[in-house]
Amino acid sequence: MAAFDINKLDDAIHGRLRLGIMAYLMDAEAADFNELKAVLEATQGNLSVHLRKLEEAGYVEIVKSFQGRKPLTRAHITLAGRKAFANYLDALSNLVSKR
Repeated sequence: MAAFDINKLDDAIHGRLRLGIMAYLMDAEAADFNELKAVLEATQGNLSVHLRKLEEAGYVEIVKSFQGRKPLTRAHITLAGRKAFANYLDALSNLVSKR
């Protein structure tokens, strides 16, 4: 049987909301703040905190701009984020597989 190593799960991704952000961005590449808020059913404050954690880890880049006179915040997954998410899924798969 394979070793049961929960320490291989990336703590920056493992939280429910951060996992949702990463999964969404893997497919969408980028999303604006309100789109993520709606899809993930998150509050503004909670989403901001988790996006910041992913940004600090280097997995997400946050770009702030204006669309007309309205502020627009977009999250983009980085190459490091793509690799980290793939590694996270591999670690999760290894953790739950029955060998």
